[in-house]
Amino acid sequence: MTSSLLPILIAGGGIGGLAAALAIARAGMPVVVLEQAPAFAEIGGGIQLAPNALRVLNRLGVLEAVTAKAVFVDQAVMIDALTGTEITRIELGEQFVARYGHRYLVVHRQDLLEALLAECRNTYGIDLRVNARIESFGQRDDRVSVKCRDGKLLEGHALIGADGLWSVVRAQMFADGAPRFSGHICYRGVVPMDQIPDRSYGNAMALWVGPNVHLVQYPIRNGELMNNVAVIVSQEYRRGEPNYGGWNEVETLFATVHPKVQAMLAFIDRGQRWLLHDRDPIPNWSIGRATLLGDAAHPTLQNMAQGACMALEDAVELADQVARHPNHPESAFVAYQQARYIRTARVQLSARFVAQMVHLGGGARDVRNAVLSTRDPTSTFELDWLYRQA
Repeated sequence: MTSSLLPILIAGGGIGGLAAALAIARAGMPVVVLEQAPAFAEIGGGIQLAPNALRVLNRLGVLEAVTAKAVFVDQAVMIDALTGTEITRIELGEQFVARYGHRYLVVHRQDLLEALLAECRNTYGIDLRVNARIESFGQRDDRVSVKCRDGKLLEGHALIGADGLWSVVRAQMFADGAPRFSGHICYRGVVPMDQIPDRSYGNAMALWVGPNVHLVQYPIRNGELMNNVAVIVSQEYRRGEPNYGGWNEVETLFATVHPKVQAMLAFIDRGQRWLLHDRDPIPNWSIGRATLLGDAAHPTLQNMAQGACMALEDAVELADQVARHPNHPESAFVAYQQARYIRTARVQLSARFVAQMVHLGGGARDVRNAVLSTRDPTSTFELDWLYRQA
């Protein structure tokens, strides 16, 4: 089999991997998606999708399926967790749509993945495989070869590592160690909407911010469920304590917030936590016929709500470059990363800044509240670089 007839191999069947499979298959190249788990699934609850992501979903033909189970929130609201007083908000209605072409959408992660998965299954040229964890890969002049954990060997025209934060592909390519633990620890919970007694922000993306804590709440699945996320900046981790970030520390750090916010901890699942990581930006994601996408390339903290959005953007840019250089994936991958690097790096660094800003205490908290309280809620100029069509 010649290289031109070999498929492009994609390690990882998450949001970024499936989006890349769709975009590349529609560019005329066969694709094999290798998912390590026994099924295509997303862990966690809700996800926020800004207009830049909705443009990609529209191009991929899945926007209607995603919106069928989603919620278009009316505002994004920041509230002081200590006092319960609103600091600022962004209106997400008609003026927002006029500026960016799309609303702001919140959806269950699995609903987004299912829409992409269904479209992949209906698209010619996409081979979806589960229980296919990549162990290693090699390259020759005209192809890549991949070895899976079960011993199977596959050959491909090129390899895309869309295998997430702990990417096996990245580890082999760059051997750059583990991602950076931020000290932030996240607990999530999804509950029926009728369990939420206070729905004053029922159709908003609400963010309560306090010293070393924040809590996010927004509706998903047509408003039937409420997604709840509690995050702490672990002081136990900073002190070097071995068993940091347990539920006792969550309760300790939330003890000073408004009773209304404390009550929301009842909606959080105490049984599972996520340690939040990112990496410093790097300008090169590619070696020969192998490249990276999404969190494997540029993992970011969740504070800009852009991790999945960046992976979706990566997918279509990568497909465009593969279409321009169908016989030269090395050239396609260099052009792809050059097009994406500065934008994704800005998101990574912006997310770190926002993470510091929302967790401020003392006088810095007062300054933040005073400055943000003067903003025009209909103004989104701070987000133009991110949401506007390039």
